[in-house]
Amino acid sequence: MAQVQRMSRLMIKTLRDDPADAETLNHKLLVRAGYVRRTAAGIWSWLPLGKKVLENITHVVREEMDAIGAQEVLLPALLPKESYDATGRYDEYGDLLFRLKDRKGADYLLGPTHEEIFTQIVKDQCSSYKDLPVILYQIQTKYRDEARPRAGVLRGREFQMKDSYSFDTTDEGLVASYDLHRAAYIKIFERLGLDHRIVSAVSGAMGGSASEEFLAPAPAGEDTFVDCPACDYAANTEAVSFVATSVDGSAHGPVEDLDTPDTPTIETLAAHLGVPASATLKNLLVKVDGEIVAVGVPGDREVDLGKLGEHLSPAVVELVTAEDFEGRDDLVRGYVGPQGLEKVRYIADPRVAAGTAWITGANKINTHAKNVVAGRDFEVDDYLDVVVVEEGDPCPKCGTGLKLDRAIEIGHIFQLGRKFADAFQLDVLGQQGKPVRVTMGSYGIGVSRAVAALAEQTADDKGLCWPKEIAPADVHVVAAGKALQTELALDVSEQLNAAGVRVLVDDRAGVSPGVKFTDAELIGVPQILVAGRRSAEGVVELKDRRTGEREELTVAEAVARLTA
Repeated sequence: MAQVQRMSRLMIKTLRDDPADAETLNHKLLVRAGYVRRTAAGIWSWLPLGKKVLENITHVVREEMDAIGAQEVLLPALLPKESYDATGRYDEYGDLLFRLKDRKGADYLLGPTHEEIFTQIVKDQCSSYKDLPVILYQIQTKYRDEARPRAGVLRGREFQMKDSYSFDTTDEGLVASYDLHRAAYIKIFERLGLDHRIVSAVSGAMGGSASEEFLAPAPAGEDTFVDCPACDYAANTEAVSFVATSVDGSAHGPVEDLDTPDTPTIETLAAHLGVPASATLKNLLVKVDGEIVAVGVPGDREVDLGKLGEHLSPAVVELVTAEDFEGRDDLVRGYVGPQGLEKVRYIADPRVAAGTAWITGANKINTHAKNVVAGRDFEVDDYLDVVVVEEGDPCPKCGTGLKLDRAIEIGHIFQLGRKFADAFQLDVLGQQGKPVRVTMGSYGIGVSRAVAALAEQTADDKGLCWPKEIAPADVHVVAAGKALQTELALDVSEQLNAAGVRVLVDDRAGVSPGVKFTDAELIGVPQILVAGRRSAEGVVELKDRRTGEREELTVAEAVARLTA
């Protein structure tokens, strides 16, 4: 049986003021309520109450993973470089990877995710189709060297994560394993009390045929997603697609040069010609693995470099610099147009469809051209969705204007396919006696992120307000101050504890009732039971932390209510 948590003995220090560096609600409240403390940038220590919340989330995740037949393991966080060299991810991760050498000069890394190691484990342990399917998972600390760790535990350089991996011999088996995880994730987030959305996502460097994110809407979220108010479409902005529709461009006249001095930007060009920016064609130059590539989008839209990078992954995408124009007479800075770009690959957003006419650079200083028609005057090498999605863009499914919202990514599931199995030649002996290449899925839940997401979604102006299954206790008993009240508070706490109720009791001497009440609301346990002015009569006050509803009850009635 768990013991009553007595605040007179608990290591907890609450704060009245927000930390000076805190910008988000979870950061402010988790520190003020004594759940976490900052150790270094992006590195957090979990104090007793915080550790209980973290473990409660872990318990839910573990139960639902076990329920789908997944087997828990624990792999090392310190990993050899060779495993990540085999998939190319040692270089692909770039500065995000923590790298180190041992005393003998061998290269290691701190694991950001464990696809490679799980693949090697299965290759070592499974040799026949009879050994599969199998789902393995772990709940472990991960490491990523974030350039700007922020938002408290929401974006750290060290974080808790559940990662699981499925191994099947057929694509149909992979889909079944994926569906099992999807259903389990829905149950997990429902039990945690997280409002969430399942959205289409891009697989990016992970590869694979399907990918979905689980997002918790919150103003502090770093992800932007779209939601259609008329149908069930929802997607990460990087996964939103726009269908190219060609138009009849035969009515447009021939290309005509325009004298446009000192108009190197879309804004100056549109103002000079008195046309909307949407009539112009913006051509952004980037370098893809060092090669200059032009990206065309309507002048009133911005290129989403993250989206472009996902499309072109694992190639490295970066903006050109002034030095890149040196020796390139075909590239006139500020006046680039797609017509005549023979030495440059041209990528365009689907809105630059065949037959559309544009005002764009004429590849001559202080000169633009009009009536430049896609498909007539220039060819597009690749059509890719690369614009920043905006509110009101048409839903790919039904055409209704999309809504934009911010959210925290709390889970991500991938159908990886055979990318990692190919890297390690993960084969098993099939039913026909021949080797069969295994296909994989990868599934992650941010456990410490879930703490932050819950704090963001459930807190109010008084403090944290945890769902019951996640809270560090079921009831927070407050002794209003006098000896009789403290005696009653401890007695009712023991009765509740004996009945299996998790109890936090504020029995601190020398602390005013006002401070205790403020701390109780800040800490956020679902029920607050106060031994106050009617303690001599054996009467206590029960308060619902979320609704604020209060009720006076006898001790027997309160115990019965809280143990029902």
